[in-house]
Amino acid sequence: MTDTDAPRSVPSFPAALFAFAILYGGMTCIAGVLGSKQVALGPLAVEAGIFPFLMLVALSSAVAELYGRAAADRLVRFGFIPLVTAIVLTFIVIQLPTDEGMYEPAKEAFPIILGQSYRLMAAGIVAYGVSMSLNVFIFAKLSRPGTGMLAVRAAIASTLSQIVDTLIFITVAFYGVRPIGELILGQALAKVVLSIVLVPFLIMLLVSIGRRLDRTSRI
Repeated sequence: MTDTDAPRSVPSFPAALFAFAILYGGMTCIAGVLGSKQVALGPLAVEAGIFPFLMLVALSSAVAELYGRAAADRLVRFGFIPLVTAIVLTFIVIQLPTDEGMYEPAKEAFPIILGQSYRLMAAGIVAYGVSMSLNVFIFAKLSRPGTGMLAVRAAIASTLSQIVDTLIFITVAFYGVRPIGELILGQALAKVVLSIVLVPFLIMLLVSIGRRLDRTSRI
């Protein structure tokens, strides 16, 4: 057996980071699909894509907390791969001929639900990149050795990044098409409330799970 035939040692990899990266990629893909539905949360109306998007916020912040800002920034950059791939594949599938045997409600609903204009696609990609990078930046900057305050840092970073996300997405997607002032206010309010209520809990849960996974196993 030559040296080239010998099995190569694979570097150990944190189990939690591996699991979070897989979940992160899935959330980037499903956010656009769920965004086709508007949900009512008491007096707030919000597109359902915010829920996987807040998971992205929580996951990136948890990775920053556990493995540092550089790892979280890399996670955000790699997130463009499943996001763009999902958009391209969806576009291709919509262009392909539909099987005549497909039942009628689904035949008509599929392109309506999954078909997005190029402007919406561009808005989603730009808003994702800017807001997620901003979230990691703010979360990391608020970190001080020995201070803790994980929930507070999470809420502040998520709130500010989600306001920016709303401004970018709605402006790029709808400016000149429809009035955007009330739309921005409504979406921003809903995202701020959810960022304060849900995101701190999610990040604390993910950090706890991550530490437990890394203590017990590695990939």
